[in-house]
Amino acid sequence: MKNTTPLQSYDGEQIYVGIDVHKKTYVVVARVGQTIVKKWSTAARPADLAQQLLKYFSGGTIHTIYEAGFSGFVLHRELFKQGIDSKVVHAAAVEVAAHNRVKTDNRDADKLSSQLAAGRLRGIYVPTVEQEQRRMLSRTREQLVEHRAALKNQIRMKAHQLGLIAPEERREMSHEMVAELLERSPTLEFTVAVNALHQIWQALDEQIKQLVAQLQQQAQSDPNEATYRSAPGVGRISARVLSNELGDLSRFANERQLFSYTGLTPSEHSSGEQTHRGAITKQGNRHLRGILMEIAWRAIRKDPALARFFERLYPRTGKQRAIVAVARKLIGRIRGAFRKAEPYHNDYESSLQMAT
Repeated sequence: MKNTTPLQSYDGEQIYVGIDVHKKTYVVVARVGQTIVKKWSTAARPADLAQQLLKYFSGGTIHTIYEAGFSGFVLHRELFKQGIDSKVVHAAAVEVAAHNRVKTDNRDADKLSSQLAAGRLRGIYVPTVEQEQRRMLSRTREQLVEHRAALKNQIRMKAHQLGLIAPEERREMSHEMVAELLERSPTLEFTVAVNALHQIWQALDEQIKQLVAQLQQQAQSDPNEATYRSAPGVGRISARVLSNELGDLSRFANERQLFSYTGLTPSEHSSGEQTHRGAITKQGNRHLRGILMEIAWRAIRKDPALARFFERLYPRTGKQRAIVAVARKLIGRIRGAFRKAEPYHNDYESSLQMAT
């Protein structure tokens, strides 16, 4: 006989749902307040999960959250389309209890729903589909550049093993250097191995070149391009990364929000009446931190005001923290240019005292 037991009514209730996302399954924990009302596992099909939530919690206001990761934002967009409040959270923002080393799917989903219900989690910015597609070009280039760097290192290590590179050698691995190594190859095996890696490296060079050409076409129709390129230290590729990851910086309500998104917010430790700032939290967009550091190093060679700022800081903070402070100041000034709809200049002063 078919079960006709009616579903529980959740009229007027706030339901908080944590979702642990995997490639094939979603593990789901739902609670009202801090009381768990349902746990289940389902196939990783966004539309199916949305329908389940609407069925199980009819009449209630549903709030969901899951960690950003490989699955992207397809689930978020489907839940939103079905009228369900959805947040995506940075994994590093989820609190972990002290000495808790047990990790299971149910515990992860439970933790998400509990912290969501308590109001302790804030969702990250979710790009539009168009923004996500534009990012695909710059992020793919980044992946290929990292792959190429790994290949160069593999060739260097093989040469070190055979004593073909002196310990004090500091030259960057290049095609010319590979040719030198092959000329001095002591074995057939070394020649075959290095040639194999070198051919992949050359193929990557060509693919990266094609991606750069596509990025330049993208730049021609991007209204943000001119503003980013007007800033010191920002070149053709870094402008593409900044624009694809950040867009129009005037969308950030304040600099604190911007610094948090870029991962340049310093960590804080309070003791009594003293507050100590430490290393950056790294909870922001990981594709931005590295490129912002590169831009900051170039910028202090081009902008005398930023150079003076760096020189004033690094004797007491060290070079790494000083250049992070430069990156924060620089991206804050670029936001000022966007807000005033004009090219960058060094008169924009930060509204936050977060330099150190």
